[in-house]
Amino acid sequence: MRIVGRALAAAVAVCIAAVPLGQAHADAQARSYGGAPEGSYEGSIDGAPYRIEVPEDWNGTLVLFSHGYYVADYLPEGVQLAAYASTERWLLARGYALAASEYKGRGPGYAVEDALVDQMALLRHFEKEVGKPRRTLSAGMSQGAAVAGQLAERYPGTFAGTAGMCSEVDTPGSWNTALDVLYVVKTLLAPDADVDLVRPADPETAAGDAAALAAAVSAARGTGEGRARLALAGAIANIPTAISPFEPAPADVAGRLDAQSAWIESAYAQGLGPTGRLDLEARAGGNPSWNTGIDYRAQLARAHPELRALVDEAYGAAPAADLDADLAALAGGERIGADRRAVAYTKRHGLVRGKTSTPTLTLHTTGDGGALADQVGTWAEQVESHRGAPFRQLYVGRGGHCSYTSAEEIVALLALDRKVATGRWGDLTPERLDAAVGSFGPEYQEAFDFGTGAARPVDPAFTEFTPPRFLRPTR
Repeated sequence: MRIVGRALAAAVAVCIAAVPLGQAHADAQARSYGGAPEGSYEGSIDGAPYRIEVPEDWNGTLVLFSHGYYVADYLPEGVQLAAYASTERWLLARGYALAASEYKGRGPGYAVEDALVDQMALLRHFEKEVGKPRRTLSAGMSQGAAVAGQLAERYPGTFAGTAGMCSEVDTPGSWNTALDVLYVVKTLLAPDADVDLVRPADPETAAGDAAALAAAVSAARGTGEGRARLALAGAIANIPTAISPFEPAPADVAGRLDAQSAWIESAYAQGLGPTGRLDLEARAGGNPSWNTGIDYRAQLARAHPELRALVDEAYGAAPAADLDADLAALAGGERIGADRRAVAYTKRHGLVRGKTSTPTLTLHTTGDGGALADQVGTWAEQVESHRGAPFRQLYVGRGGHCSYTSAEEIVALLALDRKVATGRWGDLTPERLDAAVGSFGPEYQEAFDFGTGAARPVDPAFTEFTPPRFLRPTR
């Protein structure tokens, strides 16, 4: 295990006054909290693989990590304990114990129900085999943030704080958003295609339907009318107009439309489209998504002003395009109803309600079109409405899904741990956070692009940001 140098630890401590960097070791009794045995623990609990890492000088804090949505054909190697292996090494070197279940069957697809059971089983196993932590942080990324948030809500007193990274905490709302986007694509761009947006018959049919929707998006980019309709599909979901973690957000209309349509093709047609619904509906016992009663003209009016303006520009640049006619076509199209049992399932397994009693911190990129930052804003409002625990939102000005760096992940976790340990958030201004991130070495400064599979160095980019209002919240 590589030990982080004293200079780096001191620099980060100065930048965010993070108690765990110095205080945690002083708090630890003897060499390890509670005399817990150090080492790696791996195994399986009721068919769910798990991994536990306990450092020699455990400080008494356990980070229980919930992974995001896995695609069955692209499972990562080993059990993730954080978004980055470098984050794992850094936290272990500073005395944190780490644990994660991979969920039953290695956890691909909409595995929220399994995750909620398997993570708690692992925590109880940790308490029995290693020792009871002084405090446990519930952390998760993407769909795993819904798991982390629901664990904190369901088991009050068990978790000292919650960290949601690139959070998708209203999963029924996410699937409704996807339905909205693909309804626009099918109705306006592929009206004659024999495509089922929900209730796919089988894997082969679902793959064909997803390919047809993606092809319709790709073809639409080639015409002014098609680009205008893609802008409409993006606006009614508040899909951002940046996608690359490595390039500045496009400023021109063409670049913004290209980025937005890339999200529509990858995250919606190919991600939360027909193929993704196979697993979801099998688990939920039916289709949990609907657009009955949805007024898309009104939804467009509630969209972010910049996206509404982009729609106007795109339609204005396409003489053959008619926004009123397209909205009328959406209003008159065949709507889709949900199965009540499936709706109840996704609410029970995937909807965070903001009723936690412990501090929560989120980390999100501003240009994430896969897990919209809008949901984080709604989460914060729900916590406030329930007079809940302190809630802080951190944003990185970057495109991409979960495209924060290891250094940004570490700084966010330390900020939460400081709040839990001291009752104070400390200075979380972008300038102070960027300084903390900048004190880490090169291996902590790479962002990963899920769209291309590339990892490259990026500059620290914390920023002030207010997310748009989520247009399809689950009540």
